[in-house]
Amino acid sequence: MLNALSSAPPAPTFSPSPAPATPPISAQPATPAAQTVVPVPDCDVIVFGGTGDLAIRKLLPALWHRDREGQLPESARIIAVSRSDASDAAYRDQVAAAVDPAGDQTTFARFLSRLRHITLDATGDVQRDPGWAALGDLLRGREDHVRVFYLATAPQLFGQVSRGLRTAGLVTPASRVVLEKPIGWDLASARAINDEVGEVFSEQQIFRIDHYLGKETVQNLLVLRFANMLLEPLWNNSWIDHVQITAAETVGTGARSGYYDASGALRDMVQNHLLQLLCLVAMEPPNRLDRDAVRDEKLKVLQALRPMDSGDVARCTVRGQYRAGAVDGEPVPGYCTELGQPSDTESFVALKAEVQNWRWAGVPFYLRTGKRLHKRTTEIVVQFKPVPHSLFPDQAGAVTANRLVIHLQPNESVRLLMMTKEPGPGGLRLRPAPLNLSFADTFGTRFPDAYERLLMDVVRGNPTLFMRRDEVEAAWEWTEPILSAWQAGGEQPRPYHAGTPGPTAAIALIERDGRTWHEDHEEEPSL
Repeated sequence: MLNALSSAPPAPTFSPSPAPATPPISAQPATPAAQTVVPVPDCDVIVFGGTGDLAIRKLLPALWHRDREGQLPESARIIAVSRSDASDAAYRDQVAAAVDPAGDQTTFARFLSRLRHITLDATGDVQRDPGWAALGDLLRGREDHVRVFYLATAPQLFGQVSRGLRTAGLVTPASRVVLEKPIGWDLASARAINDEVGEVFSEQQIFRIDHYLGKETVQNLLVLRFANMLLEPLWNNSWIDHVQITAAETVGTGARSGYYDASGALRDMVQNHLLQLLCLVAMEPPNRLDRDAVRDEKLKVLQALRPMDSGDVARCTVRGQYRAGAVDGEPVPGYCTELGQPSDTESFVALKAEVQNWRWAGVPFYLRTGKRLHKRTTEIVVQFKPVPHSLFPDQAGAVTANRLVIHLQPNESVRLLMMTKEPGPGGLRLRPAPLNLSFADTFGTRFPDAYERLLMDVVRGNPTLFMRRDEVEAAWEWTEPILSAWQAGGEQPRPYHAGTPGPTAAIALIERDGRTWHEDHEEEPSL
């Protein structure tokens, strides 16, 4: 059984509601059931780039929450590796200032005692840098423990760090290596990185992480599709009109401006996050939930994406870059101002993709992502086809097609937009309203962060929610022609003001097909 799914909270138990009124679905919270926390094996988690933004902001808080829940064994240690000349005590102070102990000072003190710091330059000579020897001394005698080498570094260093670990004699049969996205910046570099890491670690030891796949709602997408007879028979081109996948951010590039300018929105978000979400929406039912069956089906989707030539790129993609504007009422600078120099890197992408197989022929997938937009949201919208004929009079109102909205963040929920009669006398009035499954309201419990779940899966050796090498390279094979066409065309990104939904060309992209982007304000209160 898939660990990530089997560890989800059990289904709520609903009590019969007193007649005659029935409260809305979203107003029926279940009593939280006790969750069984299964400790992971003895382990050492070694984070290269341990003082960086990702480690301090995401990885250390995730490990703290797992420790607080009793999932880390007593012997577990967390070893930060960086070029910073910090002692163990100084590093613990840095983490203590950044991680919220949630009032549990006793357990937090235990967590801090697990932390170590090693000063090491991963780009230097393994034989000359004393940090490698210090790391070896720290790990000596614990060869039977699981070793998780988390490479929270630039992808250019993945191969070099892996070779350093081999030269220093630190790779054991129970070792795993975690690679942060992006894996390379094009197909050739992705293959080179995979080759370099693959010289040291077997494919079964390599965990290419995409934190979107650890989100509770993303995993629940598999359950919604394959555990409910209501949806799966309709999950095809006979009943679905189109699919939208949106990942919108209100923040700018911030401290990541240097990295982001060398990457851009297509590499940073579309090639990995959005294509992975597309795969989960479009994949065929696997014959079982295990490490390769799910990934086999995702790979088939990537291979079925219709390739884009230069003409397709001109018609079916939009790239943009934000200018100065206001987000949440606060003025913010433009992209180039934040970067400190002119740039033609895109901070926004919208595109139309097609999956060429029997299930999805003729169903467009609209993807968009951007920074400094008017709201923060990540969502999947499955738009069903309209009814073939409305028997209701015009004055009753328009009949809106059903729509399934899966919110990944900030508030995890699933909503199915249905047509209903507006209560009251005076004639028939139609109104769309959603059946609303709010995870917070229904289950009434804290959900583990995506990194919490994925880090524990690494320790267990469960790669189901991680990308396989062929997945990564198939995604690059589809994405790279878009990058090449943009570069050959020389067209500058279309400007949009911060705090808006993006370039007007992105609106035209979908409206040319007689469709429109989903916005939350379109929906009425829950049934």
